[in-house]
Amino acid sequence: MPHLRPAATVFFALALLLAPGRAQAQTYPANKITIIVAFAPGGIADTLARLIGQGLSNRLHQSVVVENRGGAGGNIAAAFVARSAPDGYTLLATTTALAINDTLFVNKDFSVADLKTVAIAATSPESLVTSATNPASNLNDLLKATAGRTINLAIPGVGTGSDIEAEYFFKFLAKAPVQVIPFQGGAPAINATIGNQVDLMASTLGGGAAAQIAGGKLKGLGIAANRRAPVTPNVPTYAEQGFAGFTAASWVGFFAPAKVDPKILQTLNGAVNDIVKTPDIQKKLDDMGFEPISGTQAQADAMMAAEVKKWSDMVKALGLSIK
Repeated sequence: MPHLRPAATVFFALALLLAPGRAQAQTYPANKITIIVAFAPGGIADTLARLIGQGLSNRLHQSVVVENRGGAGGNIAAAFVARSAPDGYTLLATTTALAINDTLFVNKDFSVADLKTVAIAATSPESLVTSATNPASNLNDLLKATAGRTINLAIPGVGTGSDIEAEYFFKFLAKAPVQVIPFQGGAPAINATIGNQVDLMASTLGGGAAAQIAGGKLKGLGIAANRRAPVTPNVPTYAEQGFAGFTAASWVGFFAPAKVDPKILQTLNGAVNDIVKTPDIQKKLDDMGFEPISGTQAQADAMMAAEVKKWSDMVKALGLSIK
């Protein structure tokens, strides 16, 4: 056998190393895909994972299995997927918690850098709501009515996006004293707000607030978005009330181990985009108070990076940490 020149030898070696990955990307998917949901069954992440999973199965002609691995605010599932083989067969379905936890949790055995964004599929703005019987019709009304005393604020859990967004709003934007009252989930917090046990509640619109506003039991005081939400067109944005430049939302996204082949990421991204654009999925998301969103894999990566930065700034400003 003739001797290979050094440059040719390097090229040949690289070709051998890259060949399995290229072949894998060309035949993907050849096996079942597992979506690991970072939270318990019944929530928005679980619901959307199952809807997307069925759509992926139909489009990619492979079975898709959904497994729930809740715990540690979503960190258990995220760490599991981050350590999984980067072959596109193990995906993570999670929420804004992934971006928040990157700074909030001091000790965890993974980083968002260990994951690659496949797609951000749906989003819902954070909001502040009060009882329908409260005379305040917007944030400024409520701030005037509570001037001189501490505002009682219900949150659906410590360290959630709703908690961090609301605490940041009152401390740094409204500059009003607030007493945070945590509840174990959105339902009991909503009930306490409807019953006027608290002044108001921080909630994602899609976390049950939109449905209660539509039902006349809650009143929306404001949403942290650039524009009004289609599901609550009468609720003004923070910016409309003098608090410009501040937005915060809960979203559901899909992620893969960081070293997965880019072509596999593009395949999955395109499939998820197609699924959320279908009228059936859009209707289901609308009913839940979420808006479908789509974009390229690069755009999803950029959005995730921006979200990590945004939530990191708020967490650090508030001095929050979980060890």
